Amino acid sequence: MKQNKPAAGNAAMNTPERRRESRRLYMKKNWQLYALLVLPLLFTIIFKFGAYAGLTIAFKDYKVAKGYAGSPWVGFEVFQKVFSDRRFGPAVWNTLLLNILDLIFSFPMPIILALVLNEIRCKWFKRVSQTLLYLPHFLSWVIIGALAYQLFQVGNGVINVLIQKVGGSEVPFLQSDGWWLFTYVLIGVWQTMGWGTILYLAAITSVSPELYEAARVDGAGRWKQCLHVTLPCIRGTIVTLLIMNLGKVMQGSFERIYALTNAKATKYTTTIPVLVFRWGIESGKLSESTAIGLFQSVIGLILVVASDYIAKRLGEDGLI
Repeated sequence: MKQNKPAAGNAAMNTPERRRESRRLYMKKNWQLYALLVLPLLFTIIFKFGAYAGLTIAFKDYKVAKGYAGSPWVGFEVFQKVFSDRRFGPAVWNTLLLNILDLIFSFPMPIILALVLNEIRCKWFKRVSQTLLYLPHFLSWVIIGALAYQLFQVGNGVINVLIQKVGGSEVPFLQSDGWWLFTYVLIGVWQTMGWGTILYLAAITSVSPELYEAARVDGAGRWKQCLHVTLPCIRGTIVTLLIMNLGKVMQGSFERIYALTNAKATKYTTTIPVLVFRWGIESGKLSESTAIGLFQSVIGLILVVASDYIAKRLGEDGLI
């Protein structure tokens, strides 16, 4: 009989009334946290979920004067028009190319940088380095584009002036398609690598010091500690961010391309975001721009779900 008393006591503690009372006390104690969530939730509901109603114009011959209700339904006719457009194929190819290059070169850099910063023992030097590396993230692409032209343009660009002074010839970093692609990726790595280290550094701080002590006892140097302790411990964070980045392979940055666009290098500058801007804002083809934007989002969703499934099959936690 004595053994049944704790079970009976636990059952009494788990009654619906006790649970409701516990939730009420929790809400009363932490109401400030929920109040802080009100504005982000409203923003998400209005500008994310509320905007879904506008996707219907991808299936309509939408005219601004007629509005949503007056514009006739045309089904998938708009998508057929988009897919048969001569600019659609190059836009998809350029979007994939630029984003895959970004994934190859920009994704590993924050990991490497976080490992390097974690090994720095001089605190003031570490703080200064982090501040300088984070700074590009807070600059708009308009400013970065202006700086890029001051540095890389042919004639009086700083980099080309230095190249000429050491006896070399000018390099058309932004005026030739091949060099434009190289410069685009290089600037992207510089702009994103500092900010990307924040999550990795936070993950590294959660690694138990006992693991490093055990590695040192086994004779592991700092390089082997990074390879066999730090990297395996932050593997979950790396996989999660990789899945999220794979979902952006069909997106790209309109501001980044637009800031670096010029009349001499045009082969890689027509991407899906640029096409959405040209059709929707410049030409007023709102149905076409919405259709290609919806296509882009669906492909991104498929990539996220597929990569999450593969990650789980390989033993990782994934996103969902």
